[in-house]
Amino acid sequence: MIKVENLSFSFPQKELYNNISFTLEEAQHCAFIGTSGSGKSTLIDILMDPERYLFEGKLEIDPNCNIRHVSQFPQFDKTKETTVFEYIGEEFIKVQDEITAICTEMETSSDLDALLEKYQVALDTFDTIGGADFESNINKKLNLANLMKLKDLRVSDLSGGEFKLIQVMKEMLSSPDLMIMDEPDVFLDFENLNALKNLINSHKGMLLVVTHNRYLLNHCFNKILHLENREIQEFDGRYIEYNFSLLQTKIELQEIAVAEQEEIERYDNIIDNLRAIATYNSEASRGRALKARVRFQERLEARRIKAPFVDIKQPTISFGIENEMEDTIVVNVNNYSVTFDELLLDNVNFEINSTDKVAIIGPNGTGKTTLLRDIFTNNHASIEISTDVKVAYLSQNQGEVLKDSNTILEEFIDAGFKTYDEVRSYISNYGFEGEIVNQKIASLSGGEKNMLQLAKVSASKANVLLLDEPTSHLDTYTQIALEKAIEDYKGAILMISHDFYSVVNGMDYVLIIEDKTIRKMSMRKFRQMIYASHFDRDYLEKEQNKKSVEMKIELALKDTNFELAKVLVEELEELIKLL
Repeated sequence: MIKVENLSFSFPQKELYNNISFTLEEAQHCAFIGTSGSGKSTLIDILMDPERYLFEGKLEIDPNCNIRHVSQFPQFDKTKETTVFEYIGEEFIKVQDEITAICTEMETSSDLDALLEKYQVALDTFDTIGGADFESNINKKLNLANLMKLKDLRVSDLSGGEFKLIQVMKEMLSSPDLMIMDEPDVFLDFENLNALKNLINSHKGMLLVVTHNRYLLNHCFNKILHLENREIQEFDGRYIEYNFSLLQTKIELQEIAVAEQEEIERYDNIIDNLRAIATYNSEASRGRALKARVRFQERLEARRIKAPFVDIKQPTISFGIENEMEDTIVVNVNNYSVTFDELLLDNVNFEINSTDKVAIIGPNGTGKTTLLRDIFTNNHASIEISTDVKVAYLSQNQGEVLKDSNTILEEFIDAGFKTYDEVRSYISNYGFEGEIVNQKIASLSGGEKNMLQLAKVSASKANVLLLDEPTSHLDTYTQIALEKAIEDYKGAILMISHDFYSVVNGMDYVLIIEDKTIRKMSMRKFRQMIYASHFDRDYLEKEQNKKSVEMKIELALKDTNFELAKVLVEELEELIKLL
């Protein structure tokens, strides 16, 4: 259906793709992955509207291919009084209304021939888009997502997560040949994420989905497109199998690289000896031998395998702390309430100790972000912050913390860094190097903006971190680096998250919103709760075992112990079969 051959494209300040090629075919559910800022959203824009972009190479799209798109940030006109059912079925209802209007006109018109022709065209259109079953198809999708209760609600009353799911249903309803979705999972709560998984897995057509969500990646796709360092790689199979294949390749490449390095060093020594001889012996044969050895060494260097997909640099995230506190209460919330159009939270009470790592979980639109923001601003009568506390805040609304008109360098000067050189040195740990540091923040991807927020949080040296959806837009490599930073942090963390892995891997307990209040839940109870709805029994423990073996393989590779690494790979393969 879609074929891309040797496509190259650049912005003035950045080369995105260099001769990339791939195909998308019927029935493929393809996950589109890659580190933040690698150009995934731009490639989607090129597929959607190739005429807008001046690129090199070939892009072939079947002229009959019907493409639908769910953007990263779908918008809805809040002034419209449209119900959920009317919004999802808008395309069908429009044709249905046209047919009804023609029938009404027939009752009084004398020009029936023209109306009959018009009527037949409308009927054909309705039939082509599958109009006969559209009402039952809407009900099926709402039931599949467990959202039938929303059917008669106004779209303007939905939460952001609910609206994103409704948008997915609307585009799926027309049975497109290709459905493209750009991070449809961002900010979805646990139930809505599960609903999205069900919608993806039930879809009969071709899918291309940009996502970094490990739950979806492990449960929804049969093909992987991986964009990295201006190159693309195709893999037919599950994400977990792709990662295993990468690890196997990494071991092979590192083993070859070590052997090649030894060979290069041996020839370096020979060349050094020949150069030393050439300084006191000017025979032509000596010079020719030296040149031959140098050329051979250059060929060895050129042959050295470059692996953009197996050697991806993880950012170095580290939450330092300036004032480590004794075991004491740092945040005290007593009888907190919040109301917008309706009461969201009432009689909320909890305490956070100086080393507690706590996740706030609950459905979209229940007041979690408002609570976290009120703790940060510390001007609510029901919230008390210890006097020795320094708080840092990461917002899901990135414009709340980052100024779009600033360059990256200016943003960190505003944050208290003294010189541009100091900023450059610091943010290089977070993957911001070269010309990108002079870019306006407005031009960055969602993942890059979240990385900047993490860099600012880290630079603050605060002893209490308030993190609102910190993994949103982050690629999986950065998510894992963030989990390690959270694990090593010596202060308190209060984190809103809908990411199963981040909560299970990093938190001491959770605060769960139920019936407009908050109660404490142990990690054991949390695991039981999500196993009931989302995972097979002991799935996350098996994931942790898998992660542990992967870490052992990484350590073996650091020691160039390739035999041990290969034995561990066999152990890993058995664990993957269980998943």
